[in-house]
Amino acid sequence: MAAEGGGKEINEIKTQFTTREGVYKLLTHSEYSRPNRVPFNSQGSNPVKVSFVNVNDQSGNGDRICFNVGRELYFYIYKGVRKAADLSKPIDKRIYKGTQPTCHDFNHLTATAESVSLLVGFSAGQVQLIDPIKKETSKLFNEERLIDKSRVTCVKWVPGSESLFLVTHSSGNMYLYNMEHTCGTTAPHYLLLKQGENYSVHTCKSKSTRNPLLKWTVGEGALNEFSFSPDGKFLACVSQDGFLRVFNFDAVELHGTMKSYFGGLLCVCWSPDGKYIVTGGEDDLVTVWSFVDCRVIARGHGHKSWVSVVAFDHYTTSVEDADPMEFSGSDEDFQDQIHFGRDRANSSQSRLSKRNSTDSRPVQVTYRFGSVGQDTQLCLWDLTEDILFPHLPLSRTRTHTNVMNATSPPAGGDSINPSTNGTNTPGNPLPTPLPRSNSLPHSAAMTANSKSSVMDNTIAAGVSKFATHSIHDRKERHHEKDHKWNHSMGHISSKSSDKLNMLTKTKTDPAKTLGTLLCPRMEDIPLLEPLICKKIAHERLTVLIFLEDCIVTACQEGFICTWARPGKVVSSLNRN
Repeated sequence: MAAEGGGKEINEIKTQFTTREGVYKLLTHSEYSRPNRVPFNSQGSNPVKVSFVNVNDQSGNGDRICFNVGRELYFYIYKGVRKAADLSKPIDKRIYKGTQPTCHDFNHLTATAESVSLLVGFSAGQVQLIDPIKKETSKLFNEERLIDKSRVTCVKWVPGSESLFLVTHSSGNMYLYNMEHTCGTTAPHYLLLKQGENYSVHTCKSKSTRNPLLKWTVGEGALNEFSFSPDGKFLACVSQDGFLRVFNFDAVELHGTMKSYFGGLLCVCWSPDGKYIVTGGEDDLVTVWSFVDCRVIARGHGHKSWVSVVAFDHYTTSVEDADPMEFSGSDEDFQDQIHFGRDRANSSQSRLSKRNSTDSRPVQVTYRFGSVGQDTQLCLWDLTEDILFPHLPLSRTRTHTNVMNATSPPAGGDSINPSTNGTNTPGNPLPTPLPRSNSLPHSAAMTANSKSSVMDNTIAAGVSKFATHSIHDRKERHHEKDHKWNHSMGHISSKSSDKLNMLTKTKTDPAKTLGTLLCPRMEDIPLLEPLICKKIAHERLTVLIFLEDCIVTACQEGFICTWARPGKVVSSLNRN
């Protein structure tokens, strides 16, 4: 076993590492893989992916894991840090011919001990809906590949919906499906719904409602991944053209964009409170983007090759309790506006929102996120107040993260926030692109006002599709399944669309983005250093998932590893 602090050999595989919380340890007996445990020959195969679901069974061991290796798909009981993995007893195993699984996602809303709904995307473009507990295959979408012939890059259920799901392809197209509708026997015909800068949205033209309900064409090249915001209202997409694009999903409206330093963007995730987005890609960097200000606030350099996965650790992201805060009426208004309109089950998320919505004291929060890459390395990062609010007094900030150039002002920076109609962010009259914390609620409120007005107009107009299926109403009204998504689509936010088209008639030239708000120069923004950067596998890493008592990683050889958090190692782990 390698010590966490020693071992300078380049090819040494780490089995533990230390952060300020303590020691994370690899549990070798909790490794999941193909039953024969033979390393998979990954040449030319699709990345190994992992999905989790909890079925809430009475035994207290309700976690289930699904992973793909080559042409194979496995479904196991996941025992985590509690007991050793038993690979001889998969609940379900499938081997596909002529195509390979590329991605999958469970519907957490409908999962029970007797039944789960699992979507599986394939390299030939199809999407399969299966129940690995009942060992059933209920439906196959895009079966004849009439909708899209390219590889499925990402598939996810729409938050709060029992039947809607979203699929992206390497063609650069994204489709919204309803599992209860058919796909038709001929290639679909489309009607333009909305068009903006490097994206367009179409509805399916047909006499009866059929899939796909919507077709999005986004950017140039493959759409590599997407992620819904914690409240489900916004959608972040990353593409091979190097752009992050964030959409208001219900209003079908572009919220903001960002460009990679170079190359394609491969992965994306949201902070627990929805205020920040992290991306990774072919520039070997992790990039932190502010949702409120629509700009890059930091980059992280620790990987030596492409970054394949980024993820926030909801369980280590911390908020320091302080004295009771004093709110003025305007502060509460700001808080109401920048909250995403949803009650959050996780108290730490609501505390994050409260800390970020007050002017009376600095936000005392540390966001933890991680990344893995093709360099076989795991990096952990802390996003701290000295990065989020660099103008606060140093005595009132924490510096868990090593920061390079964190306090140096950007050269020739532009302080104008594009989301505030070309005006300086309120509360910060100085022309600097790094606002004080008390400017965040103001810009957030302005953004929230513009977005909410679009949604209010949409619902008031009586558009049956979005009024019935808007995400914040899906949980209450998911039983209204007979509404048709292809009626009155053209009325959605037409004024906003016209304004967007007037402002963005020209296509963005990637060569001209460097040094702008889309892509600041390296010296113009803080550069994070990782808390830890450890080689943990022989092959490129493809999975990083943070669970309550462990971290889960996977490599292209088909090995899914469990890393126990500090103090979470169970002494009876070896007993089956």
